[in-house]
Amino acid sequence: MYYQNTKRFTKNTYIFCIYFILILTASGCSTLSEKQAGSPYQLKSGTIEQSPIKSVINKLYHQHQEWAGVRYRLGGINKNGIDCSGFVYLTYKSKMGIHLPRTTRQQSKMGKVIQKHELNAGDLVFFRTGPTSKHVGIYIEKNKFLHVSQKKGVTISRLDNVYWRAKYWKSVRV
Repeated sequence: MYYQNTKRFTKNTYIFCIYFILILTASGCSTLSEKQAGSPYQLKSGTIEQSPIKSVINKLYHQHQEWAGVRYRLGGINKNGIDCSGFVYLTYKSKMGIHLPRTTRQQSKMGKVIQKHELNAGDLVFFRTGPTSKHVGIYIEKNKFLHVSQKKGVTISRLDNVYWRAKYWKSVRV
């Protein structure tokens, strides 16, 4: 009983902190100057404010927490099963307020192609997983991306993983 209450308290505290951070960022995001862009925080009127990049990172980790382990299902679009492009579609819609096309092929034609070393949180990463099949995920930070794996379901993987490094195709900024 004590363990369950402690676990519930820890989970509730974590959720409260995430919501608090999201409320703070939603109430006062501003564009960073080039000098400040290296830091995820800026000082404004004596308070610390999160940058837009840090806000996107938090939204993506929150999305992972909500969907972690949901299994892969081709054509799926809910928590009973979801495919990679459906997950990207729902994540952009619910977390960023951006409507993307539903398929990987259509998503790969959006935005501006960028180099791998230019990736920022929220950029789309595409992979060629077969002769005609493609895969998409959303870059988070530090070489990590959020996606739906056929084996693990919704998960976070690394771009420098042997498999993903070999399958990498391109990156797109929407």
